[in-house]
Amino acid sequence: MAISSLSLSWVSTTLPDNKLNLLNHNEVPKASGAYFSGKTIVCSSETPYTEERIPDKFRGYVDKEDGYSYYYPSDWRDFDFRAHDSAFKDRYMQLHNVRVRFIPTDKTDIHDLGPLEEKTIDGKNYYTFEYGLTSPNFAATSFATIAIGNGRYYTLIVGANERRWKRYRNQLKIVADSFRILDI
Repeated sequence: MAISSLSLSWVSTTLPDNKLNLLNHNEVPKASGAYFSGKTIVCSSETPYTEERIPDKFRGYVDKEDGYSYYYPSDWRDFDFRAHDSAFKDRYMQLHNVRVRFIPTDKTDIHDLGPLEEKTIDGKNYYTFEYGLTSPNFAATSFATIAIGNGRYYTLIVGANERRWKRYRNQLKIVADSFRILDI
């Protein structure tokens, strides 16, 4: 079997069922990588969902059961975030994180929500916008990417506190722009 020489020790850190953390192309041996195809792991240097390679210092997260994927910084760790399907955070700063949630909807396309700046990838429409929240004791800025597909309204939010925002804005924009809905 071709994958017998490939160390898959990182698979023990994957999530249950059809959820998988993908390494970027610099973290796996050449001509190898892994992704789910149905309920099996397939080796490849590319993910099956985009023509893009996972950027350096990022990992890919794929949830085939719930129908979405995105990138997150490779040094972030997964954590439970109430009412969210997936979440990863910076090891040191709790408020520096990405999270995805979805709710059922009868809408069929993001255009049903009204006009915003949009991008279309693989025939699916996405809105991404930047927003800030400020209180007397706290300030944070985030990107939100929203999309509709599979009978669901998806929201990915990635952000940081105001002190870290300027330094990490570009990194967090990559995370927001990587969000994809998969056909389930």
